[in-house]
Amino acid sequence: MRGLSPAFVVAAVLLQLASAQTFQRLGACPTLGCIFPPDQADFFPGAFFDIRLEVHAPVNGTEASANGVPDQNFTFCIQQGKGKCQDVTKFFSVKQSPLETWTFSYFEDLFAKDAGTPVIVNVASKAYRALSLNKPGEYTARLKYNGRSETVAHWRVRDASKRKKAKNAILFIGDGMTQAMITAARLIAHKSINGRYQTLMQMDQMEVLGHQMTHSIDSFITDSANSATALYTGHKSSVSALNVYADSSRNSFDDPKFETIAELFRRRRGGALGMVSTAYIADATPAALCSHTRDRGQSASIVYEYLYGPAKLNSTLSWPTSCEGPDVVFGGGAEQFIAGAGSPNGTDFYKVFQSEGYNVVNSKSQLDKVGNKKKTLGIFSKSNMAKWLDRNVYPENLRGLKNSPTGDNTDAVDQPGLKDMTLKAIDILHARNNGKGFFMMSEAASIDKMMHVLDYDRALGELLELDDTIRATIAHLKKIGELENTLIVVTADHGHGFDVFGGADTKYLAAQTDDRKKRNAIGVYESSGLSEYMVAKGSSPANVSIVIGAQGPNFPVQWDPRYTYAGGFAANPDRREGFTVNTTGPRIPATSSTDGVVGNPLDQPHGFHVDGTLPLSASEGVHSLQDVSVFANGPGSEAFRGVYNSIDIFFKLADALGLAH
Repeated sequence: MRGLSPAFVVAAVLLQLASAQTFQRLGACPTLGCIFPPDQADFFPGAFFDIRLEVHAPVNGTEASANGVPDQNFTFCIQQGKGKCQDVTKFFSVKQSPLETWTFSYFEDLFAKDAGTPVIVNVASKAYRALSLNKPGEYTARLKYNGRSETVAHWRVRDASKRKKAKNAILFIGDGMTQAMITAARLIAHKSINGRYQTLMQMDQMEVLGHQMTHSIDSFITDSANSATALYTGHKSSVSALNVYADSSRNSFDDPKFETIAELFRRRRGGALGMVSTAYIADATPAALCSHTRDRGQSASIVYEYLYGPAKLNSTLSWPTSCEGPDVVFGGGAEQFIAGAGSPNGTDFYKVFQSEGYNVVNSKSQLDKVGNKKKTLGIFSKSNMAKWLDRNVYPENLRGLKNSPTGDNTDAVDQPGLKDMTLKAIDILHARNNGKGFFMMSEAASIDKMMHVLDYDRALGELLELDDTIRATIAHLKKIGELENTLIVVTADHGHGFDVFGGADTKYLAAQTDDRKKRNAIGVYESSGLSEYMVAKGSSPANVSIVIGAQGPNFPVQWDPRYTYAGGFAANPDRREGFTVNTTGPRIPATSSTDGVVGNPLDQPHGFHVDGTLPLSASEGVHSLQDVSVFANGPGSEAFRGVYNSIDIFFKLADALGLAH
């Protein structure tokens, strides 16, 4: 199983781009000559990257040129500082690359899309693979084509720290988590008296606070693929792209790649590597640690890359580095491992991992018992894992799903939580690092997934589980003697437009029959009231523990009080809102109709109608532009203060780990 079958590779090559890029011929390429990496790209010294050059000749449309024949004799040179611009082959001491040609199409605007009249573009291209820039400083790349036309890209190789500050690093990602969500989670899980919180979240108590900007390379709203790419590589990319610059070719695996922090950590340090997520393990945030593709939906190839790297996935594209099989892979997504349509070549990929020396576990009980000396694959459900609220408060919702990770059509009722997986991963990584340290990413994935479906309660439950995991991680690292050696960073990949704006009397709201009268149940300013979530029969901690439904410290005592927070979303479909917890499972806020998406009449039936703000094809909320918080503890954490770009997370982590040498 060292390479994919020809059938699998051919299928990948024939894949089209997911959709035409409305208004854009190609992201980060405003001219008819394209350089990737594009203008404003930053590099870590010695990190690998590819170069892709494209010359476009539109056959029609406002940019139509050269009778649709692209210049195949273009030249490309690179200049270091004020030195001479040398041909790429001389600058990098590589052979000339073969010329490639293809055709793609795009829509210039919505009028063209409505009319079904795309622009046809013919392309001449070359690619240079697995290059690196080692000397810090400014570089200029020049592509000359069509006689006098020129595209110029300004690159910078950052000056990296020569001193290793941290032996280990743990990057916690609350997918989609904003400061407003953290504030709301604190409101429902920590007791306040006269406006003063009596306890705080662990994130509130971290040593360093910063903020990162999440813009994409070619749009100001990101998805989890290109936002994770920025965090892990220091390079911006396009929506749906994992660790590549999106080119215009049909093959989603030949786009120009760049090295991830996981690959760099393996190559430079040889330490242990772990990925933990409550999503399916081929989802964008874990996938971006080790995979390279234009299309985040290529789940089979993504898990294949976890083991074998991009060079084995496509032997025609040279790439000298990989994750070499992470020591820990924990999450959901059994579809990519059970033999069938979702696994690489239809094989039993559990057995493939076992053949590569992995322990394989499929339940919390097995996870608790497995040893720490071997690499370990833990897949605990089909698709995404169960939410904290359903595992701990409404466990009956785990029944009837037929989502067992073994594929036997039973229910995955024995699932670990994020804390269980993270602490076990630390033990395995600690046992396997051979004094070289470890790097781990741990993701609370369903903060995002539940915000998409406007299920705020489940999203906040996931956020509180993340905070509980961070608290437990700090205690566990101290116990095993690694706390002083470990940099801990907590952040999000992007935001959602959620916030709390008042309180709601759900009993009064449900008793009204008129939608406008129902809205009188919302209290703002002096009528917003106080949180009822922590109210118990007595005020002492001993009494809290006996209240029915109590979940212990740092979680709400009850999830369905009469007086709740009133929260809202800036980008949403038509829906009904009653501000009550969904006890039967995640919300389905909108459904399809002949007139497009409409509010689901079965969701929050006692609530009132809320008009949406999204296109009528959208049934869920979408990501937002807002900056997201960064919290940090440990050696190197001081670098995370301030406001900076998402790509800086990579450079700050790499510096703290001393990966420049």
